[in-house]
Amino acid sequence: MPLIVGVHGIGQQYANAGTMQQAWMPPLRQFLPGSADLACAFYGDLFRAPGRLLGAAAVDVGGVSESEYEAELLRAWWHGASAVDAAVVPPEARTLARTPGGVQTALRALSNSRFFAAAYRRVPAAFDRLLVADLRQVRRYMLDPDLRREVLARVEATVAPDTRVVVAHSLGSIVAYEALCAHPEWQVRAFVTLGSPIGVRQLFFDRLRPPPHADERGVPRGHWPGSVRDWTNIADAGDVVALAKDLRPTFGPAVRSFLVDNGAHAHDSIRYLTTEEAQRAVADGLTGG
Repeated sequence: MPLIVGVHGIGQQYANAGTMQQAWMPPLRQFLPGSADLACAFYGDLFRAPGRLLGAAAVDVGGVSESEYEAELLRAWWHGASAVDAAVVPPEARTLARTPGGVQTALRALSNSRFFAAAYRRVPAAFDRLLVADLRQVRRYMLDPDLRREVLARVEATVAPDTRVVVAHSLGSIVAYEALCAHPEWQVRAFVTLGSPIGVRQLFFDRLRPPPHADERGVPRGHWPGSVRDWTNIADAGDVVALAKDLRPTFGPAVRSFLVDNGAHAHDSIRYLTTEEAQRAVADGLTGG
């Protein structure tokens, strides 16, 4: 039975639960008696294009999307990248979604970003295609209710009665949050979010399930995630995906929010897992400390 459940983020369509466990286990092994005590709620395969029988009709998987949601998310990343990297020209004030060729313009600007160069360092020639694929994954989870249910079902099938810690990276933090909210009967003590975009209003926060509610002052406030006692959110100052570093304004003062330095790979899940803050949060969740 898994004491810790891990939930990955975008860009994992060419991995599986086994490869994820191999990557996440080393930073967490010191806390666990055996590999069976870490389970990975893997959903990346839901974004992988199916194979095609040779000789069958080709399937059009589409090119660069001009959907408003993807364009606005891309613009937010562009704005975030330009704020931390002088090599990235800032976006214009006009709305990207309504600018002809706006997506291509943003992709060209982001090709100069150290953050995105590190994220796609293995395949720089495929930068545009992979970045657009990641945008599409985010859009599909946030806007496609059927896919959302499939992804959440993966988490629900992985969390067990003895699971005490849920660790989630990037988009996975939203997946895990919604699963925890839907299952207050779970006995999860600690929720650790790494490089999370969950506090970004309009694109993520305002679209959560359950939706935010108004507090006593009329300010939108996210629901507390189920049975969780301690929520630790960790973000690198240069992480363009985690644009809202401090979650206290959106989820209340009980969220412990930390800024860390992951070096050149600001959004990397392993860099996050090896921080002292993440290690301490996992340890406290397992010991009840």
